[in-house]
Amino acid sequence: MSEMKNDATAHETFSVQCFNGAWDLMDKTERTAAENEDMLRLSMASCWHWTQRPDCTSQHLSIGYWQISRVHAMLGRSIEARRYGELCLAASQDSAVAPFALAYAYEALARAAAIAKTEAKKQEYITRANAVIETIVDEDERKMLLDDLATIP
Repeated sequence: MSEMKNDATAHETFSVQCFNGAWDLMDKTERTAAENEDMLRLSMASCWHWTQRPDCTSQHLSIGYWQISRVHAMLGRSIEARRYGELCLAASQDSAVAPFALAYAYEALARAAAIAKTEAKKQEYITRANAVIETIVDEDERKMLLDDLATIP
């Protein structure tokens, strides 16, 4: 029993630490190649640790997949960004997931499409994200989403 408790504690700790570590690297304006690899590894490790937690929900998966998609997008990897954007969207379509997460799934897919230079798909996902944003009551969440959408090339 003690070993299971230790595993649960480790997954809880590492899911959060890895997510925050990836986020810190995402926030850097300049990263080394090694930091880029660490950013990717940390985002993926965070998501994996979440899947090992008994309290993992579709909302957590949506956020984890979104972060992995964003990291791939930042690294110019459109195929991987799209793949994790699609996983994010699938997790976000659970009725228990907040509209905020669904809008970010479309943001991830729009960003992946932009990197792949598929303008029509990018615009389609931006339109879908904007439709979901209209349903979000919290002004801070709406602003954050709109600001992120505005950064898509």
